[in-house]
Amino acid sequence: MQRTVVLNVVGLTRALIGERTPNIQKLAAHSTTIKPVTPAVTCSAQATYLTGKQPSEHGIVANGWYFRDQNEVWLWRQSNKLIQAPKIWDIARARNKDFTCSNTFWWYAMATEADYTLTPRPLYLADGRKLPDCYTYPLELREKLTEEFGTFPLFNFWGPMTSIKSSRWIADAAMYMEREHQPSLQLVYLPHLDYCLQKFGPDGDIDKDLKEIDDLVGELIDYFSARDCQIIILSEYGIGPVNRPVHPNRILREAGKLSLKVDLGREYLDFHTCRAFAMSDHQIAHIYVQEHTDIAEIKALFQATPGVAKVLEGAERAEYGLDHERAGELILLAEPDSWFTYYYWQDKDRAPDYAHQVEIHKKPGFDPCEMFLNPELKLPKLKVAQRLLQKKLGFRYVLDVISTDATQIKGSHGVWDGSDYTTPVFISSNPALVPEQQIHATDVCDLILRHVFSEPQDGDTT
Repeated sequence: MQRTVVLNVVGLTRALIGERTPNIQKLAAHSTTIKPVTPAVTCSAQATYLTGKQPSEHGIVANGWYFRDQNEVWLWRQSNKLIQAPKIWDIARARNKDFTCSNTFWWYAMATEADYTLTPRPLYLADGRKLPDCYTYPLELREKLTEEFGTFPLFNFWGPMTSIKSSRWIADAAMYMEREHQPSLQLVYLPHLDYCLQKFGPDGDIDKDLKEIDDLVGELIDYFSARDCQIIILSEYGIGPVNRPVHPNRILREAGKLSLKVDLGREYLDFHTCRAFAMSDHQIAHIYVQEHTDIAEIKALFQATPGVAKVLEGAERAEYGLDHERAGELILLAEPDSWFTYYYWQDKDRAPDYAHQVEIHKKPGFDPCEMFLNPELKLPKLKVAQRLLQKKLGFRYVLDVISTDATQIKGSHGVWDGSDYTTPVFISSNPALVPEQQIHATDVCDLILRHVFSEPQDGDTT
C-alpha cells in the first residue's frame, strides 16, 4: 500500500489557483476537475467521495433534512450510520486487512468504523453553556491533542470569529496523526476558504485568506512528502458570486402553507401542521409537502419565483441523484446568482430566539449569516465581549449577536453551473493517476483507492 493523505481544501477551484497560491499551484500541474454532486454541499459531497455513490444511494440529500419519524429538521448530525453505503475504509479493508484510516475532521465522523476519528464536538453543559471541544476515537486521543495543541478552537471553526486558527489546529492534528500512527489513508478537512468566499465572493478581497491557506497547505505538502506519503488535494465544491437571497418559507407563508407556533411572542415552524415548508441549504431547498394534492400548486408557485432555476418533482429528482425518501417532495435549485434562506418570519420582532444566534442544530436550514455580526447592534464587539465574560463567570447567557441581513452574503454553492467558480479540483502528487478528462464526484472514491493500492513510484519507499 502507498500511504496517502487527502487534503480537502474547501472551495478551491482553478479560478483561485495562481500567483496567490504558489504552493498549491506547484502541485496543480497534475490535476483535473470534478463534476460535483447535487447538492454540492459539505455532507452530500463528502458522503459521495467516501462511497462512490449518489445521494439517492447513500442517503445524504443535503447537510440536513426533515426526519419524518422524529418530526424535526436537523442539520449537521454526526453519526456515520446515517450514510447508507459502504465507506472507503470498508472497501479498502476488504482488500487488505492491514489498511488503516484516520478521518481528520471530515463529517459524519462519529459511530464509525474508521480506525481514528477527529471531529468538532462542543461540550453541552447542564447549565446551558456550550464550550469549545472536539470528539476523538480512540477517546483518549482527545486529551493528547488538547495537551499538545490546546482546546480545539470551535468559535474559529464557525461563526463571526472564523479564522485560519481552526484549519491550523486541524493541520497540526493531521501531522500528529501521521507522526504517531502512520495511517494508510488520512482524510484532512481544511475549511478556511469557505468563510471568505461566502462572505466576500470569489472576486472579493480574499488575498490574505488565499495566502493563509496556501502557506498551510505548503507546510503539509512538505511534511507529508518527506514522510513518503502521496498527496491528493481536492475540493467538494466551488463557490460562485451571488447577489439575490430567495426566501422559500416566506413565499409558502404568503400562500397559506406554513403553520406557526407562537412562544413568548416569537414564531416557530410547526412542521407536522404545515401544509408545506422548506429546508433550505445554500442553493438547494427541499420542500416537504404534507398533501400530495398541493404539489402542483406549490410547484407552479416556485416555477414563477425569480431566482429559482428548476423545481424537481417525483422522478425528475432521479436526474440529479436525489430520488430518496429523505428528500423533499419538491426540490428547488437556485439560479447561479441566487441562494435560499430558511427565514420565515415577516416581523423581525417575532423572529425566533435562535435567529440572532449561532445555532446550527436548531435552525430549520443553513444560515451563512452566522458569520456576520448584527449591523444593527451598537458596539457589537463590546456585546460579544460582555457575553463571553458572562460565560467565563459561569452565568447563563445568549450570544444573540448574529445578523439576519441575507444581502450580506456574496458567495454560495450547491448547484453546479459549469463555470470555473463552481467546479472543484482534483490534484495529485502522482501524475500517473490523474485522469486527463474531468471526473465525476462518484469517481473520487475509486481514484483515492487507486492511490492507496498503486505500485510505488520510482524512488518511493512506501
